[in-house]
Amino acid sequence: MSDWLHITRGEAPLVVSIPHAGTLIPSPIEARLASPWLARKDADWWLGELYAFADGLDATVVRTEISRTVIDVNRDPLGVSLYPGQATTGLCPVDTFDGEPLYRPGEEPDPAEIAERRASFFDPYHADLQAELDRLAARYGKVVLYDAHSIRSRAPRLFDGELPQFNIGTNSGAACDPGLARALEAACDATGLPRVTDGRFKGGWITRRYGRPETGVHAVQMELACRGYIDEPAVLTPETWPTPYDPARAAPLRAALTDVLKACLAFASTAPPP
Repeated sequence: MSDWLHITRGEAPLVVSIPHAGTLIPSPIEARLASPWLARKDADWWLGELYAFADGLDATVVRTEISRTVIDVNRDPLGVSLYPGQATTGLCPVDTFDGEPLYRPGEEPDPAEIAERRASFFDPYHADLQAELDRLAARYGKVVLYDAHSIRSRAPRLFDGELPQFNIGTNSGAACDPGLARALEAACDATGLPRVTDGRFKGGWITRRYGRPETGVHAVQMELACRGYIDEPAVLTPETWPTPYDPARAAPLRAALTDVLKACLAFASTAPPP
């Protein structure tokens, strides 16, 4: 086990991927950044804490401590945009969600450095994720990959207005069986909070790469608006963001997400062993 890649291995047919909650930046890279705070501003804050209950469901959890500023393991490794024509960030981002430069002028990573980061961090993450999916698919014949994300409720450069609380991505239906999508929609809708499926966030590279229903792997992305579990300040500064994780504040959303993951397990359990 590495000091940045963590796997909690369960025996249920469910893998939870947490690719963007990391804040670790190697010191040689951090020394070139415009601001260490900006470099961590767009992390999926506190998702490890929010989804800590997944262990109790016997799910397998794969997560990285490496910041998405170093390398984004949910982007196409060839640099192809997931959302052509829309603002997004790349494999090794050079700006924040708000368009602020991450590096001092002339300090951005070149192609050789990007290749090295991919070999050091991206490839190991995906090798282990694939291994866990293979292990469980071989045992059950059907496995759900749940890719967990969160983002600020408002990010004008990326989307208009306020994001719904629950944003389910299925790659427009290609990454999972429709029955799984319907089950997750029902669990979210039971909360009375706003939900959309395949809206602004249809699923990143993880959902698109691994979601192959015909092989028994059903992938979904859940993008949460942060307001569901932490307070979002009107103005983000190093003093106001991120706000602390408060278990009591997060409890209602955790209860809803427990139902969401149980729906994943119920769906996966409908297939007999191969």
